[in-house]
Amino acid sequence: MNREAIEGMAEERCDVMLYVQHLLGIGHIRRGAVLARAFQKAGLKVVFVTGGLPIGDLGLPSVEGLPSVEVVQLPPARAQDETFAVIVDEQDRPIDEAWMTARREQLLDLYRRRRPRVVMIELYPFGRRKMRFELEPLVAEARRSDPSALIACSLRDIVNRPERPEKATWMLETFRRDFDLLYVHGDPAFFRIETSFPEAAALADRLHYTGYVTEAGRVLPAPQSDDPEAGHGEVVVSVGGGAVGRHLVEAALAARPLSALADVPWRILIGPNMPEAGYRALAASAPQGVVVERARSDFALLLTRARLSISQAGYNTIMEVLAAGLPGVVVPFAGGTETEQTLRAGRLAEQGYLTVVDEQGLSGATLAAGIARALEKPPAQAREPFRMEGAEETAHHLRKLLAAPGADPARALEQDA
Repeated sequence: MNREAIEGMAEERCDVMLYVQHLLGIGHIRRGAVLARAFQKAGLKVVFVTGGLPIGDLGLPSVEGLPSVEVVQLPPARAQDETFAVIVDEQDRPIDEAWMTARREQLLDLYRRRRPRVVMIELYPFGRRKMRFELEPLVAEARRSDPSALIACSLRDIVNRPERPEKATWMLETFRRDFDLLYVHGDPAFFRIETSFPEAAALADRLHYTGYVTEAGRVLPAPQSDDPEAGHGEVVVSVGGGAVGRHLVEAALAARPLSALADVPWRILIGPNMPEAGYRALAASAPQGVVVERARSDFALLLTRARLSISQAGYNTIMEVLAAGLPGVVVPFAGGTETEQTLRAGRLAEQGYLTVVDEQGLSGATLAAGIARALEKPPAQAREPFRMEGAEETAHHLRKLLAAPGADPARALEQDA
């Protein structure tokens, strides 16, 4: 939905405005879409605001008898590279003051028109500091509204703690000042947020663990595949959004003839963020028995049929591999200052759920060795080492806060505590 469409909307209060800004991969927006579907299923009126590059189908169809999820696309922005130091627009130009002003006003106008009872912001202030130009004004607007909106942070289980202590202090102070509630989409029995961000101990009074969020058929039925044979007995290689996945794809192609699974079909899925030229080059180099295609909406379904998964170690992908119960080989992305994938994958490997291959020194030989280790483990069964109903739990908690007609969510939150 563009600015003209926003300006043409009649004023109608919504229950939840969910803001997600993906900058490099697509895991953030995919997880946000799963939450939006759960909110929709719970009967909440949802405005889903996305500020990254469009990725196509978000799986947010209208569902009969339920309020629709309204998707609003802000002028897109992305990180120029894995350092996240420079943010560029959809024309790959560094964003400037004029661009930021226009986008900020569009977001604030949307807020004023929809007057959400809850503003949920994904990741910030534990990340996305580059988006302060619009998030600080959004929070201020929500605070001074009458009635004010409840302000919540939607956060994955692990925080990439900044190297400089003053940044960690800023995160903590910003949350304490501006936010009412922290939804951590994880299970403390597996991984406590304090492990990656010790300062979170000071937020216990506002912290709610939801369990992990996964789209493995929980919120809506799994999508039907146009190809009912796709995935059966295959090795499925996936690289998320694809922006930083080329090295893994090349290693997978080199590993196939070296592995015990050289004679089974391999399917390589590449997300929309890999440039078309690079994607076509990889597809052209694929040998017989290997299919290279863009990421599919039935990915979770393919995993339930597959022989083995090879992937990076993003939150969403790991949850789907675990839910499917097949052997998984993961290569955690560790570019820039990223530690999240390494921490989560390492913990799961220690407990025998996954096989980890280091990104540093990745080659066909090291990946083939990882495949061999994964195949040596006992046959996998669907195992869930922790709570995986995070989308439903978040929706249930929000629904409870908003349940009474005319209820003040902030007051309900105090009573819930």
